[in-house]
Amino acid sequence: MENLTWHEFEKVEMRVGTILEVNDFPEARKPAYQLTIDFGSEIGIRKTSAQITKRYKKGDLLHRQIVAVVNFPKKQIGKFMSECLVLGAVGNEGDVILLAPDFKIENGLRIG
Repeated sequence: MENLTWHEFEKVEMRVGTILEVNDFPEARKPAYQLTIDFGSEIGIRKTSAQITKRYKKGDLLHRQIVAVVNFPKKQIGKFMSECLVLGAVGNEGDVILLAPDFKIENGLRIG
């Protein structure tokens, strides 16, 4: 594992957002959902895909707050453009447990 400097860490924009929409993503190589996430007025609405189908059903994700990196470059995944990276802990079986605040907070708040 390579250590980051504090300056490098400060460049990573991890923000809280609320999932507004969840759709199946049948074109993905591994099972995934397409998510639409509200990061508040400063950042706005972003879309991404996430391989979180092992632990989460679509209905369980709606209106759930999550943590995502919002300052990575956009990434083309098939016909879909991913605009952020949802964060989660990855288990031994490849299942992802989403990172989320304990309490409902304002969308767009920075993790630091």
